[in-house]
Amino acid sequence: MGKDPLANGEIAAKLAELPGWVREGDTITRTFEIRYHGGVAMIVNVADVERLIGHHADIDLRWDHVRFGITTHDVGHRLTAADFDLAARIDRIAAAHQAQPHNA
Repeated sequence: MGKDPLANGEIAAKLAELPGWVREGDTITRTFEIRYHGGVAMIVNVADVERLIGHHADIDLRWDHVRFGITTHDVGHRLTAADFDLAARIDRIAAAHQAQPHNA
């Protein structure tokens, strides 16, 4: 998956394809509601995929939710196509674990 930085228009278009993900500077984030042990299991599945694709998210696990933050560290913390590919994969894993979208 491409690791060239994306322009703002490309980022906006890719975000439109991933409901629930929001841009925070040069990071995209999403939070899922899931109890702690379910969150651990979900994170293990995400980590397996990350290892296979060579790209990872910053992950914050709490007792009732998991927050993912994604940016491409090796191009100066910029957003790339690889970030959006990982976000889509995380969405599929979260659905398989019955994690619910976080409503702030």
